Amino acid sequence: MRPHPDLHGKRGVDLLHDPVLNKGTAFTEAERDRLGLRGLLPARVSTQEGQVARVLENIRRKTSDIEKYIFLISLQDRNENLFYRVVMENLEEMMPLIYTPTVGQGCQEFGHIFRRPRGLYITYKDRGRVRQLLRNWPYRDIRMIVVTDGERILGLGDLGANGMGIPVGKLSLYTACAGIHPTQCLPVTLDVGTNNETLLKDPLYIGVPERRLRGAAYDELVDEFVTGVQEIFPKACIQLEDFGNTNAFRLLHHYRNRACTFDDDIQGTAGVALAGVYSALRITGDKLSDHKFLFLGAGEAGIGIGDLIVTGLMEEGMTEAEARLKCWFVDSKGLVVQSRTDLVEHKLPYAHDHVSVTDFQAAVESLKPTALIGVSGMPRTFTKPVVEAMARLNRRPILFALSNPTSKSECTAEEAYTWSEGRAIFASGSPFPPVMYKGKAFVPGQGNNAYIFPGVGLGVIASETARVTDEMFFVAAKTLADLVTEDDLGEGRIYPSLTRIRDVSAAIATAVANLAFQRGLTTMSRPVNLAAHVKAQMYEPTYKEGR
Repeated sequence: MRPHPDLHGKRGVDLLHDPVLNKGTAFTEAERDRLGLRGLLPARVSTQEGQVARVLENIRRKTSDIEKYIFLISLQDRNENLFYRVVMENLEEMMPLIYTPTVGQGCQEFGHIFRRPRGLYITYKDRGRVRQLLRNWPYRDIRMIVVTDGERILGLGDLGANGMGIPVGKLSLYTACAGIHPTQCLPVTLDVGTNNETLLKDPLYIGVPERRLRGAAYDELVDEFVTGVQEIFPKACIQLEDFGNTNAFRLLHHYRNRACTFDDDIQGTAGVALAGVYSALRITGDKLSDHKFLFLGAGEAGIGIGDLIVTGLMEEGMTEAEARLKCWFVDSKGLVVQSRTDLVEHKLPYAHDHVSVTDFQAAVESLKPTALIGVSGMPRTFTKPVVEAMARLNRRPILFALSNPTSKSECTAEEAYTWSEGRAIFASGSPFPPVMYKGKAFVPGQGNNAYIFPGVGLGVIASETARVTDEMFFVAAKTLADLVTEDDLGEGRIYPSLTRIRDVSAAIATAVANLAFQRGLTTMSRPVNLAAHVKAQMYEPTYKEGR
């Protein structure tokens, strides 16, 4: 069951300074007398609803998203129940502020807007005492850890310890979208230096001002962290987040069968993208095997999506080799083909027999794909000629511009719909507003990982599974696609409304937990009513009497 922290003997100012327990002006008259709060608060007792109204008034009068981000993070540091009530009741407005795209700017400016520490910072100087650092965390029932080394933050590159904004933001979404209790969440940054020259010269940079640690010393620190977590937080799942390509694939491969872990950039992105493809198939009226996919970008996200599409194609009866031929990649050097000698290991399964092509538009014309999936971090690379070519080649071209934040998107929603004459099936990584084209309103889908990873995490917690598998992301993708309504599709939306995200997460969690029990990945007894068991885990940010 989800935890209900008591007061732990806290009174007075100590209670007001604990964000998990603090209710601010909503402490009742009786609580003020009993807990030594009389005189420490304004006289009038507020309701949580009144506090929410005050917060919204303050947020909405701010003139920039980064100021709104700072305000919300400060609220989270003061009163977590109130923070989550505001976010959950206004998710479409708040998600872009607490996560993409605003969190990107928040990370870039992290050392300059830093207010209060949140999470654990582990440096290479802590080797040999990582377990001691983990024990410094005040909560013991940790179930979800998001860890980064800050090398590849969104599409922004190496931000070092400033990348802590990502684990903090991701775990906020675990709570807001799937109801994982805040005290069960732990953000971690492995501060192993940075190669970002601007940060190294910045006197307000919060991390170790040295170049990145590599090689055996890096691996030893990661291993000490993973084994320490397994010892101190034995029911925790470790989500790898925003590691550089080489380390991300390597670490996932090394630990996936040794620990309860997954990489959201590889597997979560794959799940949400495949769900979008399955929704698009309901519009095009054909099968996955009728399509050819061309990726712009062959890093973690691209290869992860390709691998999960291959899984879907194999379910339709294709061999693995046949399925891989449906997925083509363009990286910074051009089309990934067999004749290239510069390919790293994770690209080799998709190096097909084809002449060298260095231009993306030329690759579109040569391969004639039905779908483009952009995960390059290179803005405006789905150019007008590229989109027009896709519209010429396909009745309903599929265009997924998934790079984050918005400034890195391969094209905008307006460009996709306008250049395709309203025929594109479009999704982006960060949100775009609705588009009017020739009198019709199009609501662009947001291929946000928040549709997938919170539900997967909740399923992991509900089942106490020992491992997270690729199959779990496949069932998560199919579950998400099944939740898209005909009304959604009619508006051009290939994902459910964010207003339904908690129901979506509960459905995904139930499917993931069911798979864990089916595959024998847990020693827990299967609940009689699995869906009810999942929902019973979900935290509601309401004030409790005496807490």
